[in-house]
Amino acid sequence: MTLPSFVTATTPMSKRLYVKLAVVLGILSAFAPLSTDTYLPTLPSVAQEFGVSMAMAQQTLAVFFIGLAAGQVVYGPLSDRFGRRAPIFVGSAVYTLACIGCAFAPSLDSLLWLRLAQALGGCAGIVVSRSVVRDFFDRRESARMYSVLALVTGLAPIAAPLIGGQLLVYFGWRAIFFVLTGYGVITMLLVSFALSESLPQERRVRVGLTTVLRNYGALLVNLQFMGYALAGGLAYAAMFAYISGSSFVFMELNGVAPEHFGWFFGANAVGLMMGAQLNRVLLLRYGTLQILSAALTTTVGGGLILALVTITGWGGFPGMLVALFITIASTGIVGPNAIAAAMEPFAANAGSASAMLGATQFVLGATASALVGWLHNGTALPMVGVIAVCAAAGWLVLHLFAMRHATAHS
Repeated sequence: MTLPSFVTATTPMSKRLYVKLAVVLGILSAFAPLSTDTYLPTLPSVAQEFGVSMAMAQQTLAVFFIGLAAGQVVYGPLSDRFGRRAPIFVGSAVYTLACIGCAFAPSLDSLLWLRLAQALGGCAGIVVSRSVVRDFFDRRESARMYSVLALVTGLAPIAAPLIGGQLLVYFGWRAIFFVLTGYGVITMLLVSFALSESLPQERRVRVGLTTVLRNYGALLVNLQFMGYALAGGLAYAAMFAYISGSSFVFMELNGVAPEHFGWFFGANAVGLMMGAQLNRVLLLRYGTLQILSAALTTTVGGGLILALVTITGWGGFPGMLVALFITIASTGIVGPNAIAAAMEPFAANAGSASAMLGATQFVLGATASALVGWLHNGTALPMVGVIAVCAAAGWLVLHLFAMRHATAHS
């Protein structure tokens, strides 16, 4: 796909090019959900094979999130300096090699290191895809495009656990990493033949390490940017807590078979997609901040209901599923608006802003995931408690920081 030179943030692109861009960027953004959600049904098997506790097996998720956060800080400035395509290709190659290593990991320690390498490669597609969107669109249109990407990437959490569960039953957990290897090869082909360069030479930023660090420092003290980044990141952290704990809560506590796990997990992924597409409709009438505030309030409400159901036992497993659906679906609205609002003022260094945004999101996600493992006590309370706390914290950050420093055109 070659985007014509006249396509800019102020010039509409054709519908065909828009759809192609959404599909390509959606696939390139799907490293995280594919790499985590196909793997979720295997956690009990991984723990059993390596003779470790479930809490230790869950750390393979936490270390993956850490790698996603750390790698984005590097790829962001690189994409501002060398363009968007080269960093994604290199990252995809690293990801592919790491997947092969994971398939042959002889111990949990080696799997942890290889999962870290896998994340360090895969995060390139995530951070650079956000930058490509910012290259072409303003805040409102960026939010709409991020919602479209959520539709494409939302297919991964639906299909991935189902694929992972079936592969686990028939071929064992290592087969999952051979499938992910194929995905890595596909992304390299897409970058080579289907993605044009969106950052021309004259717009590239040639800066040294000192300037890069200074730019990151400026972002860290920008209350408006960090307010949106933290608000959206904490909502995502609630979702990562769910991702980390769902295999234990669904399969171990509630007797869901590994091959059926994907149906339960996929239902919430459908909710995430529905929220993202509802957001596209809402943006035709309401501002991003109005929608963001209402969506985060819904996330908090869902988290509190989830905590109440878990503590009291009212509604049982079906009641928990309903509360989870509300909580996860609302993050499909929170994410696109928080990203668009944070990225809007940073057209000149979109790569660095996207990297800081992604790093914040995945640091919080890794922390939430690790907390679920560390607090593991044989009940659903660690997962549920982390979800509720993260959602409430995101709401507070949005209203105490981001919205107080919002620009007039928000």
